[in-house]
Amino acid sequence: MTRPVSNVPKHVAIIMDGNGRWAERRHHPRVFGHIRGSAKIKPIVQEADRLGIKALTLYAFSTENWSRPETERSVLWRLLKKYLLRERDGLNEKNVRLHVIGELERLESEVRAIVEETLEMLKNNTGLQLSFAISYGSRRELVRAARRFAEDCLAGRQVPEAMDEDVMAGYLWTSDLGSLRDVDLVIRTSGEKRISNYLLWQAAYAEFSFLDLCWPDFGPEHLRAAVEEYGNRDRRFGRIKSEN
Repeated sequence: MTRPVSNVPKHVAIIMDGNGRWAERRHHPRVFGHIRGSAKIKPIVQEADRLGIKALTLYAFSTENWSRPETERSVLWRLLKKYLLRERDGLNEKNVRLHVIGELERLESEVRAIVEETLEMLKNNTGLQLSFAISYGSRRELVRAARRFAEDCLAGRQVPEAMDEDVMAGYLWTSDLGSLRDVDLVIRTSGEKRISNYLLWQAAYAEFSFLDLCWPDFGPEHLRAAVEEYGNRDRRFGRIKSEN
């Protein structure tokens, strides 16, 4: 029996990086890495739930990824559809709620329809809040939020003086997460040490864990280890540590 983990982060965000490099190192096409990487989502979601994580956000497709070849993008959309259709009954049984953050309107109609069906199916669940960042870019998110607030001011629904951090957070794609919208721990695989336009506002005080292994090699034991290491960190949020 695995021992329980103390001081579990409420919201974990993962940058699932390195699928293409994982495949190329094995002399396979890049899409093979995406196929292997997609198989890692289910066990990671299950482990997050077991650990007591309340919100898990996975960076699946960035706004910059639209520049990738059409053949690679089509594989990613096919894998997304397959995952949702295969797993949504199980997610529902586990009381998992699904969120999608990003420019959902940019997806092709068939993909968008399956996403929207799954969102509707899981919308009343109260367990793990699972979010996929799809066609997501944090700068786009912030620009969109500022534009929407400005439009509300022009329409008389808001006034400029009302803007503060809480109001701003309400205009972000993560607003549906409520008190869970701030990220506690960001994990990035593949050895890269950058945030890549991911949850810039929400991760303002997050802890970071950068792992050398690529996403297809990331397993539940690595998530657990990152969470355990997080539990040993001293999060001061700019304050001086109080002395006992």
